[in-house]
Amino acid sequence: MKYQRSSQLFKQAQAVIPGGVNSPVRAFKAVGGTPIFVDKAEGAYLYDVDGNRLIDYINSWGPMILGHAYKPVVDAVIEKAKKGTSFGMPTAIETKIAELAISMVPNIDKIRFVNSGTEACMSAVRLARGYSGREKIIKFSGCYHGHSDSFLIQAGSGAVTFGSPNSPGVTQGTAKDTLLAPYNNLESVKEIFQANPGEIAAIIVEPVAGNMGCIPPVSGFLEGLRALCDTHDTVLIFDEVMTGFRLDKGGVQSLYGICADIVCFGKVIGGGLPVGAFAASGEIMKHLAPEGPVYQAGTLSGNPLAMAAGHALLTALNSDDDVYQRLAMKTNYLHQGISKALKSHHIPHSINSVGSMISVHFSEAPVTDFKTAALGNNKRFKQFFHGMLNAGIYIAPSAFESWFITDALSYEDLDFTIAAVETVASSL
Repeated sequence: MKYQRSSQLFKQAQAVIPGGVNSPVRAFKAVGGTPIFVDKAEGAYLYDVDGNRLIDYINSWGPMILGHAYKPVVDAVIEKAKKGTSFGMPTAIETKIAELAISMVPNIDKIRFVNSGTEACMSAVRLARGYSGREKIIKFSGCYHGHSDSFLIQAGSGAVTFGSPNSPGVTQGTAKDTLLAPYNNLESVKEIFQANPGEIAAIIVEPVAGNMGCIPPVSGFLEGLRALCDTHDTVLIFDEVMTGFRLDKGGVQSLYGICADIVCFGKVIGGGLPVGAFAASGEIMKHLAPEGPVYQAGTLSGNPLAMAAGHALLTALNSDDDVYQRLAMKTNYLHQGISKALKSHHIPHSINSVGSMISVHFSEAPVTDFKTAALGNNKRFKQFFHGMLNAGIYIAPSAFESWFITDALSYEDLDFTIAAVETVASSL
């Protein structure tokens, strides 16, 4: 495939946008080459500015669970836009989507809408600190909760040491309140609690990780976090920005039967428009302004176009009793097909999948945390990425990102993808 127009547009963008992109992973730094500029998308397909059609396994990093340009969502946005695009005042659609979301998700009484997953997680941590009266939080290496200062922290020299900033602009003062543990390692979390008695406000975790590839929780991990939080009066925050309404109608809480205290949403809840949200019991949410002292605000929070898009998509998901089963079946079909193709060429690999999330790691060892994810053969992944792109298939341009399956994918699309993996594997 040729990408002459994309190359021209990327050069033009670099003159006025840092790195030529508005989010770093889009720049193809991890895989090399020129980013693809999209012209339009429909169903399971992207159409780029050079006229190429690509089967899409990113789906805007998750929101397009029923496909691009999904008619009920598009129609809802158009009709709402005719009445105005933003008011900075309450609208009825905010209450409608709040009621729907609360009815789908267990263990939440109230929800606050914001503009992004980053904002949702940042606000959730502030709320947990205000509710608990404590300052320190525990997060897990490899889990990404947005670019708020509290989350851009790397591990210290041991399990119970303070973290340190891994981005310029994040202060040491901020870093000292973020403690890191390896994902899926319950013992390290216990050690942190022992070293910081009565100081931990919250644990924040991706209950199914998606930012070091798709990594499911090992048996007992989430249950152990819940028990530790109960023992230490600590708030458990599930970052379900990726997994919420994608892995199940009620997200991971429903999928695994484990309740968090605060849940963060994004991606699917906005139907493809910029939306985030955080939700909790009425007891916790009453601490949030204007009811309580914990401040959070946003000019475009609850934007009517975003609320209309999210409401239309959640309504469709809530009314389809088979959609999550279909998605899981398609994901499993792809999982088995890719594995068989790679095995036929003796390519070491490990594939993780949960529901409609999947990732391929070029490593023989099981991938259970950031350390094992980093053992993958990145050179081979780069070759694989470009081979698949040349075959007309768009996967995540990073070995540390999950793929997202859409219900718009047909089994013919999946067979085409598996056949492409077979061809690409022969040259790896």
